[in-house]
Amino acid sequence: MKKIGILFGQENSFPQAFVDRINQKAEKNISAEFVRLDKVMQAEPLDYAVIVDRISQDVPFYRAALKNAAICGTAVINNPFWWSADEKFFNNALAVKIGVPVPKTMILPSKDLPDDTTDRSFRNLAYPLDWDGIFNYVGFPAYMKPFDGGGWKEVYKLEDKEDFFDKYNKTKQYVMMLQEEVVFDDYFRCYCIGGKHVRIMQYEPRNPHHLRYEHGKAPAAKKLLDTIKDYVIKLNQFLGYDFNTVEFAIRDGIPYAIDFCNPAPDAEVTSVGQANFEWVVETAADYAIERAKKQKDGLDNLTWGEFVKTSAAKTPLVAAKAKPTKADVSVGAVDHAIETEAKVKKEKVVKAKKTVKK
Repeated sequence: MKKIGILFGQENSFPQAFVDRINQKAEKNISAEFVRLDKVMQAEPLDYAVIVDRISQDVPFYRAALKNAAICGTAVINNPFWWSADEKFFNNALAVKIGVPVPKTMILPSKDLPDDTTDRSFRNLAYPLDWDGIFNYVGFPAYMKPFDGGGWKEVYKLEDKEDFFDKYNKTKQYVMMLQEEVVFDDYFRCYCIGGKHVRIMQYEPRNPHHLRYEHGKAPAAKKLLDTIKDYVIKLNQFLGYDFNTVEFAIRDGIPYAIDFCNPAPDAEVTSVGQANFEWVVETAADYAIERAKKQKDGLDNLTWGEFVKTSAAKTPLVAAKAKPTKADVSVGAVDHAIETEAKVKKEKVVKAKKTVKK
């Protein structure tokens, strides 16, 4: 029997629905359950073919346990080695290299010295920085946010130089990114599972959290959706994420990737709505089963992105291509309030009515 486990924190709806969905499918010799850890011994397996990780980004103990499980053959979704090393500034740089538009972005040293350092630790850093060059490149208004953060924590909108310095002086030891503001005409949040299953959702980040999928906008053009689909697949295959979200701000018809480093993206029914929730539960369950069937004891069963593969092979990054795949692309439509989602007829999962095929 191959077991699929899910490791999670404060979530409510997704973990239980995920486990129930896998068990309802009754695949031969495959079952699902919540992960339980009572001891973690070095180089000893955890007895799971697959673990879906929804919490280790906040719990270092779990992160270490998952890396130990991976070296013993568990397929961990997402790869704990990769996302531990990944961060938003690198992601932007990679996006530029592979031809995905992103806002102009600079990285800044922390305002306060890190613990156990002194001024002598920063003798390679120019003082003062070329602030005029930085501001001229990014422009104002701008946004400032941690280079490895998430959940809209420590995010600042900046109107001018004075506003920048006022807020930068309060950022303590955070390493911040300064990023061009993209004034958008439309916005999308996209699930990507397995580097091939994509759910494109029109989104309004300026709404309260529980109403961000309640946008009231006209459906997007097929050409734009095709471009978004291609960018989503390319980003996730190069980064190597199994379960991720990518957000795009549309300016003058161009999708700019805003946020695409989410090792445990929000999948709660209360925020994403019933139709999107149904898609992500079904697709994640099918993908976990697929990974369990392919898992082999004693081997590395992790997903490694094209960036890592080209680095190891010492081949040019820009020469690499996303793997050919028959992509399932579903477009979520919201024409009613989120509060009424439970009354809406359930849409067909994965191959929805509005489906774009690669």
